[in-house]
Amino acid sequence: MNKKYPLALVNITNRCNLSCKHCFVYREGNPNTPTKKNEMPAETMIKKLKKYKRKYGIIRMLWMGGEPLLRKDVLELGVKLFPLNVIATNGTLPIPDIDPKIHWTVSIDGPEHINDEIRGKGSFQKVINTLNNLPDNFPNKIQCQCAITKKNEDSIEELAEILMKDTPVHSLVLSFYVPKKNDTSEFAWNSLEDRDAAVKKAIALKKKYPSFIPNRVLALEYMLSQNALKYTRDCCVKNFMIPLYLGDEGFEIPFCCYGNDVNCDLCGSFGVFHIPALKKENPEFDTFFI
Repeated sequence: MNKKYPLALVNITNRCNLSCKHCFVYREGNPNTPTKKNEMPAETMIKKLKKYKRKYGIIRMLWMGGEPLLRKDVLELGVKLFPLNVIATNGTLPIPDIDPKIHWTVSIDGPEHINDEIRGKGSFQKVINTLNNLPDNFPNKIQCQCAITKKNEDSIEELAEILMKDTPVHSLVLSFYVPKKNDTSEFAWNSLEDRDAAVKKAIALKKKYPSFIPNRVLALEYMLSQNALKYTRDCCVKNFMIPLYLGDEGFEIPFCCYGNDVNCDLCGSFGVFHIPALKKENPEFDTFFI
């Protein structure tokens, strides 16, 4: 009998209109390559996703890329397959009204000077323009997500205040950079202890803006160096989420939703810490409805 995965992640294209310095999708060793040769016709992809849905009992789908809005043909068909859908976009393209039940997540990684150094010149203003040009009757709530790194950890409060003041965004989710093994980039902390200061800043921001930052304080506390390995070495996400990467031969399932090359001990994935905190605070919590 096949193991059931109520949640799945699928990258539906390897193309992207940005080239973010910290992107895990194209790291060496992962199935993706940023070329069009891996593209799959929409009808073929939908058939494959239907099979995965039946095989694994998928209820909620997280649609990613590349940039998933480059494959609106897939999104328009695919969201009809699942009762719960999240689309993660870089926010530089207009967000369409595909379905009123979609949850949109827009990536942004700091105020303009920081974000643009990471995600490309002009990308910050494109995101702000996208958010501020949504129709008045747009049916979906929009949240932003920031990947906190060693490079931007001192700028997150400024970003939150910009979004609250200047956009219709209803929340800012804080995740943390997930490094590859032996990562010596400007984004990676040297150790969990080195990361603690950034985690404490996130906790302080949550307490300052509790309704705008949806992270749980307990989940952020689980990320502190004295607690983190308990949750990363017994990764709950691997028990209920299946990642589907678009490779040369169709979909491939990497070791982790962040790819094949991750340093699990320094994982900063939102779900790895959020799910245990939810279960601690709500014993009846069911991961099928995350």
